[in-house]
Amino acid sequence: MELLDGKKVSNDIKAEITQEVNKMKANGEKVPHLAAIIVGNDGASLTYVGSKVKSCELVGFESTLIKMPSTTSETELLKKIIELNEDDNIDGFIVQLPLPKQIDTQKILMAIDPSKDVDGFHPENFGKMALDMTTFIPATPFGILELLERYGVETQGKHTVVIGRSHIVGRPMSILMGRKGFPGNSTVTLTHSYTKNIAQITTQADIIITALGVPNYLKAEMIKDDAVVIDVGITRVPDENDSRGYRITGDVDFENVSKKASYITPVPGGVGPMTIAMLLKNTLLAREQKRLLQ
Repeated sequence: MELLDGKKVSNDIKAEITQEVNKMKANGEKVPHLAAIIVGNDGASLTYVGSKVKSCELVGFESTLIKMPSTTSETELLKKIIELNEDDNIDGFIVQLPLPKQIDTQKILMAIDPSKDVDGFHPENFGKMALDMTTFIPATPFGILELLERYGVETQGKHTVVIGRSHIVGRPMSILMGRKGFPGNSTVTLTHSYTKNIAQITTQADIIITALGVPNYLKAEMIKDDAVVIDVGITRVPDENDSRGYRITGDVDFENVSKKASYITPVPGGVGPMTIAMLLKNTLLAREQKRLLQ
């Protein structure tokens, strides 16, 4: 069994991005600038956005963090998005999800300029991705592709089973694994909460990508020997023995599944660090595309 070490690979990617930024600086070019909007005080979201800002500093990007109160109206948030769309200094920006109940998430994502949508959530970017056109791939699926590529995991002709059909991970992943090229060219089954006899399907899979958010859902008896297992799940499970009062657990029963798998991602330290690295990569791409248009 080989561990798909997202922490190591994400550090490699950040080092590569830093080199690119240093070249930009040496040529007197503008460095990439990523902005993030966070609405409210959700603890996990604040931590996540904070690590994005730190990563920007690490690679030499400029970054702007915009904090808005949980009482922010949809109109106020839309106004802020229009400001960022029109700000030439900002190359890419994200709106941290989830948003408070009074705000229509779909309306917000639609308002972001697709050329600055480094999360890859805008329908224009999603559509381009589905048609194999060059665009921003959502950061988590992008990170999974990068892990598979860098570890040389064979995907051609393989049966990939995706568990979960979210717009952020499951659905884009099912499209990307079936596309032409590497990683891709696999036969994809997309499963979800209404799928019957899911274990029958997963035991036939060469590659399993699970993004369900149910701790320890995927058991050893649900996979075949030498399957590749990608765990996107991340749940805080109460744990009195941990100083934080909880531990981070994935969708996979790691201890037992890892004994059968050929490759597996750990949680934490697998897909999570890759998500931030690929967000930085998308921001670098946004900057380069803008430079070509100038």
